[in-house]
Amino acid sequence: MFRNFTDRGSKRTETEKVIPLGKPFAGSPPKEAREMVAQKNPPKPAAPSIDEESQRRALELKSRLHDALLDRLNLSMLDKVVPEELRREVAALVSEELRDAKTPLRAEEFKTLVDELLNEVLGLGPLEPLLADPSINDILVNGCNRVFVERHGVLERTAVRFRDERHLLRIIDKIVSRVGRRIDESNPWVDARLDDGSRVNAIIRPCAIDGPSLSIRKFSRQPYTLERLVETGMMTGAAARFLQGLVHARKNILISGGTGSGKTTLLNAISAAIDPRTRIVTIEDAAELQLQQEHVVRLETRAPNPNGQGAVLQRDLVKNALRMRPDRIIVGEVRGSEAFDMLQAMNTGHDGSMTTVHANSARDALGRIEQMVTMIGLDMPLTAIRSQIASGLDIVVQIARLSDGRRRVLSISEITGQEGNIVMMQDIFTFRKTGTTADGAIEGEFTATGLRPRCLEDLIAAGVAIDPTDFKMRGH
Repeated sequence: MFRNFTDRGSKRTETEKVIPLGKPFAGSPPKEAREMVAQKNPPKPAAPSIDEESQRRALELKSRLHDALLDRLNLSMLDKVVPEELRREVAALVSEELRDAKTPLRAEEFKTLVDELLNEVLGLGPLEPLLADPSINDILVNGCNRVFVERHGVLERTAVRFRDERHLLRIIDKIVSRVGRRIDESNPWVDARLDDGSRVNAIIRPCAIDGPSLSIRKFSRQPYTLERLVETGMMTGAAARFLQGLVHARKNILISGGTGSGKTTLLNAISAAIDPRTRIVTIEDAAELQLQQEHVVRLETRAPNPNGQGAVLQRDLVKNALRMRPDRIIVGEVRGSEAFDMLQAMNTGHDGSMTTVHANSARDALGRIEQMVTMIGLDMPLTAIRSQIASGLDIVVQIARLSDGRRRVLSISEITGQEGNIVMMQDIFTFRKTGTTADGAIEGEFTATGLRPRCLEDLIAAGVAIDPTDFKMRGH
């Protein structure tokens, strides 16, 4: 369409003839002129940086070696091979391939390459170094080229990347298939777990517009104890002793908080106070709880099969748990109609049961439980539902992740009964924010409110040692 100049003085393109020469443009150049310039001087693509180019070559080399490794190895025998022997085999194969390709590597680069290939075959590929880093709490994969981690409550981008989208999908499939789940276009998201109990969520196209997204909430290899939570500043020693006493005295506890606030971590910590002679049944969507007792029966929901059948819901498992002679029932998180069955269990002899819920405050947590109970579709009066909540639950613990990334218990509240149509509560401990430092850290104190818990007599009767000064407001 456009003819280029061969002689600047004699030949012009047709487009140039449209615009008279010598006439200045008023304001910005017309659209036709801008298009003409763009056609004559197309923008040159930016050359890749040295780091990007070297990273691309490294990924191509690793991909080629990985394919060669899969062709040579008998994958069905991997579980029976000694790790040291497998490493020698992989190192020999890498040496052979590099020699044939005339691609020399330094000793450190060679060792790193062998480690990465072993991670591809035996583990989760590029995610393995992140999973092994104890300072990382969350791994967030936004497509194959963008991987973020959370350290100490702060998000940061890493240099980790996948070869392509298919590589990331293969890692996701390896994770979910280990726990009997599936992910495909008909079921584009899934909750799963790693072998160490870390929580995994994956979502793929068509729901994930920019490519597969993977979120991993890592669990500490050393389970958190209440003592350790006190050391990190989540609560005071007095509050921790009170929670231990509540668990020992078989009080029903609801832990409330937002996403990533540490609800499961706190539930694991306080569960250590459960008498090891009791029979505990846990119910979860994806098994995450790390109870230390010996007599624990773990139940997990099941997603429907490709035909939409065979689903096992939390409510089904709660009903079944009641027939398993449990002393305590622990539901990882209530999200729907199973809240009604959980309240029924708490009101019919299964004292000491615990669960968690997403809510912004202790009062909101009760409202959410109330809404979940109405999801069963029964024509129950609101007063009856609130009566079940007031008689079933004893304590609500509100927890949050503050703006500085630290996780703190905001309040420990006792349900004291029902007056008319209102469930009555009183705060025993609260966190009071006093300010913010120059670097953004939240300042405040977690202290007793000065109110004496009504359940104190029950704790004393259960043999819990009580220090009355734990409930005195500071300065009084």
